[in-house]
Amino acid sequence: MKDHPDDLAAAWSELVATARRTVTDGLVVGTSGNVSRRIRDLVLVTPSGVPYDRLGPGDTTAVDLEGRQIIGALRPTSELPMHLTVYRTTPATAVVHTHAPYATAVSTLVPELPPVHYMAAALGGPVRVAPYALYGSDELAVNMREALRDRTGCLLENHGTITYGDSLDQALDRTAQLEWMCRVWLAASSVPGRTPNLLSAGQLDAAAGRLRGYGQPGRDQG
Repeated sequence: MKDHPDDLAAAWSELVATARRTVTDGLVVGTSGNVSRRIRDLVLVTPSGVPYDRLGPGDTTAVDLEGRQIIGALRPTSELPMHLTVYRTTPATAVVHTHAPYATAVSTLVPELPPVHYMAAALGGPVRVAPYALYGSDELAVNMREALRDRTGCLLENHGTITYGDSLDQALDRTAQLEWMCRVWLAASSVPGRTPNLLSAGQLDAAAGRLRGYGQPGRDQG
């Protein structure tokens, strides 16, 4: 393995910190959800069934792009097929999967999150819902892959969310934005006698163009 131990240690520390944030931010409960980061042909990933506050430097878990365990004795997350599918089919270097409550609720109601806010453009457009399949299955990974086509995030029917990005911060921010949009749509659509106003494809395209120039040059814009 050519990766420098110090680089891997820092990457693992960042991954654990991100996983812990999914709990403190209310995006997961207990050991649900999982986080991964790709470093060349190595994928660091949270292990299955271990509370994030108990993970330390000695618990580093990593696989190759075929899912073969390269580092660690703890079994990788059961959702490894989804993570590996993202890395094989997108330029992602980080993936966050959660059971965010508002997003999970929306996943049971519609095949696509209605575009109630322009931040949908930050995920590539209207957010699709991947049809339900058993967690950890290859079928779920295939359904997710289709829902992620030209997108950086999707909902998983009766399950939760998955987003990816150039960094763990960006992937987590996209998860938070998706959860917030789901909460907004649920709140707006619950008002008796009123129907939420939705953005058109043209409006989303215009927002996408504006978002590409958002933030500070040379900095991760999240």
